[in-house]
Amino acid sequence: MASDTTPAIIKNEDTPRGFAFGLTAYFLWGFLPFYLKAVAHIPSLEVLAHRALWSVPVAGIVLVALRRTADLKVALKTPRMLGMACLTATIIMVNWGIYVWAVAAGRALDAALGYFINPLFSVFLAAIILKEKLAPAQLVAIGLVVVAVTVLTIDAGGLPWVSIGLTVTWGFYALFRKTLPIGPNQGFFLEVLLISIPCLPYVVWLEATGQGHLLHSTGWDTFILAIAGVVTAVPLMVYANGAKLLTLSTIAIMQYIAPTMIFLIAVFAFHEPLSLVKLGAFVLIWAALAIYTWSMLRQVRGRSL
Repeated sequence: MASDTTPAIIKNEDTPRGFAFGLTAYFLWGFLPFYLKAVAHIPSLEVLAHRALWSVPVAGIVLVALRRTADLKVALKTPRMLGMACLTATIIMVNWGIYVWAVAAGRALDAALGYFINPLFSVFLAAIILKEKLAPAQLVAIGLVVVAVTVLTIDAGGLPWVSIGLTVTWGFYALFRKTLPIGPNQGFFLEVLLISIPCLPYVVWLEATGQGHLLHSTGWDTFILAIAGVVTAVPLMVYANGAKLLTLSTIAIMQYIAPTMIFLIAVFAFHEPLSLVKLGAFVLIWAALAIYTWSMLRQVRGRSL
């Protein structure tokens, strides 16, 4: 079977299979706060370590089943590729850590805000680093985000570091991940494999000293930690396969599903306080996303004519 990096003919159209994959991935990400709230009583660093460790066998089984291990063997023998994978693995580890802590600390709204800002930060990075020219509408959208962050900073007396941290780490992860010449499934396996190197001795130490929750706690804790790999790996790998079967415009609209669900869960399920100032910031960012999406869809239609 061909590897993920094998060039393929990309059709500028959505497929039912791609739509199903995309919706599944984003809905799974949208419901992730419920899982993170279930492990909120466990230290965030321990949860993070288990997410990485249990993702290794899940991702490995998928690669073996799809017979896509050849590229992985090449990557493990290529110092430059390993170096880039270490960088992306470190960034995604920090992103996961912030998210796990935020939900446990009752700051899921801040996480939702960060993931709403993500697309516009990626556009900003493309302009600064890749020298891509921004359309006037995109500049307006980025300006609205700056205003929203400024309002939140003044109101809170400091930067909304959870939102900014999630935005920055995911933005740079997506940017650097594109330079890793390996398929998405193999790349994810390589990243969690590298992350597991420090995580394994840490978890062993926790369990050996009686501080761990896998063997020295309730059966429920053992179960929720053991499924961390499924919760982490499945949405990413489903999305990676669905993205190839969807148009860019469809993906751009779908990416708002998860933060919208996180927002609703934070307000209505976790009952986090939504002040008028924070609501105003969300409105500014939603307006920015509407302008950005409208501009992008116009560009896509223009290229298709």
